[in-house]
Amino acid sequence: MITNVATRSGELDGRTAVVTGGSTGIGLATAVRLAAEGAHVFVTGRREAELDAAVRTIGAARATAVPGDISDPADLDRLYDAVRARGRGLDVVFANAAAASFATLEEVTEEHFDTTFGVNVRGTLLTVQKALPLLNDGASVILNSSVRADDGVASFGTYAASKAAIRSFARTWANELKHRGIRVNAVSPGTIDTPGLDAAVATGDGSVTKSQFASGVPLGRIGRAEEVAEAVAFLASDRSSFVLGANLYVDGGENQL
Repeated sequence: MITNVATRSGELDGRTAVVTGGSTGIGLATAVRLAAEGAHVFVTGRREAELDAAVRTIGAARATAVPGDISDPADLDRLYDAVRARGRGLDVVFANAAAASFATLEEVTEEHFDTTFGVNVRGTLLTVQKALPLLNDGASVILNSSVRADDGVASFGTYAASKAAIRSFARTWANELKHRGIRVNAVSPGTIDTPGLDAAVATGDGSVTKSQFASGVPLGRIGRAEEVAEAVAFLASDRSSFVLGANLYVDGGENQL
């Protein structure tokens, strides 16, 4: 259960964060966690009503909602204009927003490919690229990859390939931005109980279920969004000051054992 955040000092006190796809699931849990550590969090997503609910959950003093689609450059410009207007630069970016649906190699259409790569790859690139002028030296950028980039789940090839691209971005951008002390890292969640997982399973042919995913997790269960949020909060904080270009698996051992 994600609950309202009380105002307190923490590891991110006074810092400014952006969380894309911040209205539900991992994004919302992370926005709540970063705000709990003292950050002011700008949350963005396509559904305005859910964003407004997210701000109520986080607390209006700690969060600002800016509706938009990360695959639309104009929407990202509006997001970063709002961040710029706050006048404190940007300390944390969690590039979390993603699109996922099942399709075998035979079933992949141009629309399926373009939607998946347009949001997951192009949208992530634009999210970070457009943040560059605002990023304070020493900022932290966290990209949301996935264990699906590694495990070859049938019918998930396009999504998996897009997440492999995200992992590659993390390495390259970490190298390119290290001169500013900006740390770029990735998290790779395993099977996490989110509305996104529900939607992905619902669009399949019934051959892939949540219980099937859970059966492949050594800990014997699907993960919680809050568990991923803890990992992101670590990478956003000074506790991870010597972590660069890394990929932190939050998967219950799914890709490790």
